[in-house]
Amino acid sequence: MQTSDIDRALQTDDTRLTRPRLFVLALTTALIAALATAALTFPDNVGRLAPLALDSLPRSGVLNPVTAVLLNYRGYDTLLEVAVLLLAIVGVWAIAPTARVWFKTPDTPVLATFVRLLLPLMIVVAGYMLWLGADEPGGAFQGGAVLGGVGVLWVAAAVWLPRRGHPFWLRLLLGAGVAAFVIAAVGLLFLTGGLLQYPPEQAKTVILVIEGAAMFSIGATLAVLFIGGYPRREEEK
Repeated sequence: MQTSDIDRALQTDDTRLTRPRLFVLALTTALIAALATAALTFPDNVGRLAPLALDSLPRSGVLNPVTAVLLNYRGYDTLLEVAVLLLAIVGVWAIAPTARVWFKTPDTPVLATFVRLLLPLMIVVAGYMLWLGADEPGGAFQGGAVLGGVGVLWVAAAVWLPRRGHPFWLRLLLGAGVAAFVIAAVGLLFLTGGLLQYPPEQAKTVILVIEGAAMFSIGATLAVLFIGGYPRREEEK
């Protein structure tokens, strides 16, 4: 499908309630009603999980309760969150074969030079945020947001743009977070007999390895989502 065909398809105003749309509408309404009912009928005298989570911190491998919940107690949820980011990239590349924004090289080299000088510092900051997350507020998502911000500046300054076809290293970077989670889960299944059940002695090391891979995947994902499809330079018009 050519770009003109995509533009015409996007401009089509079809608001008819077809059977598939009615089914999705009914399913969404039922889901919202079920969630609202569950929230309104939730008992007030249910025991809180916070004391239990805090008591288990010495065995979690980290001292930050949020990191313990995300990477140890509820590691499955974080695995799915990282997988959703990867699926978002796949979806964007599937429906947006060409980015709708032209990236023009700035007339002055000041911005590009600033971005190049800023990149090493921001990598250090992201690494510090990752390490800090074991004991204080921080972690992979915070460090990934820092890297994503630098990536957006790289793209805005036209310092770097992925070419059509997406290089192998970029695909590897985007999938590193999910891959680290899956490898850890399978490895721990053979070692401990449970998925994502860390031995207390190696828990911190495993969590840092998973978070490190996830941080780079999150940063790359945010930058690629900013591009939104295959980028086109000004000279490619």
